[in-house]
Amino acid sequence: MTPEKIISIAYKWFDAFNKHELEQLLSLYDDEARHFSPKLKIRKPETEGYVTGKAALREWWQDAFDRLPTLHYKVTSLTANGQRVFMEYVRTVDGEDDMLVAEVLDVDKENKIIFSRVYHG
Repeated sequence: MTPEKIISIAYKWFDAFNKHELEQLLSLYDDEARHFSPKLKIRKPETEGYVTGKAALREWWQDAFDRLPTLHYKVTSLTANGQRVFMEYVRTVDGEDDMLVAEVLDVDKENKIIFSRVYHG
């Protein structure tokens, strides 16, 4: 897969996330995709920061969209190779300080995200 194709997946990811279009977002993921987030470790310590599968992703993101209706990500940088994209963005929520975030999406040969991991600055 080309870096340009991986970057196009990242832009679709941001578009779906910022519109809070959960099903559109989930359509970018493999059925058994894994996701890691430090916020998961805090809000759901039993997960140790990981969720696996679309049902768990749906639950996690639906909760975020419900709790944070103004949640928005502004892309600052995308860097890709043939297997993953490294995304840097600013997380904004009304009433909270902006947060610098880095996220990596690993993509398989079927153009589906198989693993995503979040890092906060």
